[in-house]
Amino acid sequence: MAINQTLDFYAQNADDFISRTVIADMEESRTRFTACLSPNASILDFGCGSGRDTKAFLDAGYRVDAMDGSEALCKKASAYTGIQVKNMLFSDLNEHDAYDGIWACASILHLPKEELADVLKRIEAALRHNGVLYASFKYGTYEGMRNGRYFCDFTEETLRTFWEKSSTMQLFDTWLSMDVRSDREEVQWLNLLARRV
Repeated sequence: MAINQTLDFYAQNADDFISRTVIADMEESRTRFTACLSPNASILDFGCGSGRDTKAFLDAGYRVDAMDGSEALCKKASAYTGIQVKNMLFSDLNEHDAYDGIWACASILHLPKEELADVLKRIEAALRHNGVLYASFKYGTYEGMRNGRYFCDFTEETLRTFWEKSSTMQLFDTWLSMDVRSDREEVQWLNLLARRV
């Protein structure tokens, strides 16, 4: 099962993954996301990894919940951020009208498309009216296992086709960015902002 293999990867590589990602500069994307939110907004970091963005949101004064499917990452992110990070799968999200923003940075890209469609419905339910989702995917058309993890890549065209079939959230912004990690400079990302209407 793809999710189990992906979680096994993070369990076995937690320290290396954190060392490479905790220092990644995601300020530009965070700023585009928080520009859509009020100063005291509540945010769910949905697949928080190292806790890098959770900590940045907390430091900026937002109310933040964080979760990750990897128990090893949850423990380390809890220590790093100072809040209790919930160990749960994306498919376990069952909140309603709970968040002004949901941040899914390089996280829900690990879901096969059929599971991603269900999780988008869960995200929409968890957002308040006019709440905003940020998500990022590797740019391309590949779907399957890559280097021990499952990936679902998108281009602008394949994303819009998928979105029209899978979500009633308003997809109002997409942009491309290069990977900010020094060892992954050739990797391109597709970023999106969507709103519950």
